[in-house]
Amino acid sequence: MPTRRTILTSALAAPFIIPTLGRAAPLKTVKLTLPWVAEGSNAYTFVAKANNYWSDAGLDVQISRGYGSVAAAQAVGAGQFDFGLAAASAGIQQAAKGLNTVAIANAGYDATMAIAVLADSPVHKPTDLEGKSLGGTVNSGEYPFLPAYASATGLDLGKVNLVTVDPNVRQRILMDKKVDAICGFAVSMAPVFVANNLSLRFMPYSKAGLKFYNNALLTRPEVLQSDPKTCQAMAEGIMKAARFSLLQPDDAVSLFLKQVPEAALAANGAKQIATGLGIFRMTMIDTPAKTYAIGRSELDDYGKMTDLVMRYLGSTGDKAPDPATLFTNQFVGDVKLTPDEWTKAEAQVKEYRDYFA
Repeated sequence: MPTRRTILTSALAAPFIIPTLGRAAPLKTVKLTLPWVAEGSNAYTFVAKANNYWSDAGLDVQISRGYGSVAAAQAVGAGQFDFGLAAASAGIQQAAKGLNTVAIANAGYDATMAIAVLADSPVHKPTDLEGKSLGGTVNSGEYPFLPAYASATGLDLGKVNLVTVDPNVRQRILMDKKVDAICGFAVSMAPVFVANNLSLRFMPYSKAGLKFYNNALLTRPEVLQSDPKTCQAMAEGIMKAARFSLLQPDDAVSLFLKQVPEAALAANGAKQIATGLGIFRMTMIDTPAKTYAIGRSELDDYGKMTDLVMRYLGSTGDKAPDPATLFTNQFVGDVKLTPDEWTKAEAQVKEYRDYFA
């Protein structure tokens, strides 16, 4: 029986041949789960669908909402979905438990785990939280790494009043100033504050050396072996949509709202989507994407993420996976930006970088 590493290295590497528009064959149905509801942070999937990046490759991709990254990774590993988007840490955690998934494209080089404070807060650095209150959701992906963040920044968590809250009210308690700060994912928190015309600042975990990738496009090892062409098409569709979003963000928001019109009904709905997409775009601008191609993952990054996951999320019986088996760059392709396009993309995310200043 082939090993997981063998599967990763032996899957066909031939480029996927896009069928002609006149093909008679029906589209192949593929099921994709999001990590959460349809929102700005995953709007690129709807861009891929609207721009026919998948259908031109012979795929009818059915996008379903998710119920958290862990649930999405589990659903893919269990075969309920062919592919799924989930935080890279969730894929690592499930691999440690024996439910194998493989990341075939990276959709963000920073998960945006962060401490959030209102713009006028006296808290400007992590140690300023001592003697103050911090709201958090225990089941949220960033919460287990709070001790690591505190250790890396010199924050004494014993001097912080930790307030456990439901995720549905986490942002509200900061808006109402019932706590001094909250922890979560900036890409999800910021749109809510924008909708309420409030400004905020973030202290990201990544600046403390705790770098986690954002969402990864996951599938199962056996799919790599049995259907590499679909893997190629799915990954390239995501990367083409990411490129489109980096260069044409307004058009990307419009495409999303046409497919998910109910999103525009919320207060400042379009602005919420633009904010989530804007922070996603910011996380896509990183050295691996600039040097090689959009969506590339790095072994060293997966090694560091695996160490952190095992230390803070590991349970009895978990076995640390080999980082090299957790991802492959085989299907990333060569979707790139020119130096001038990278400069343009960077300029267009400045307002979102200001959140992290």
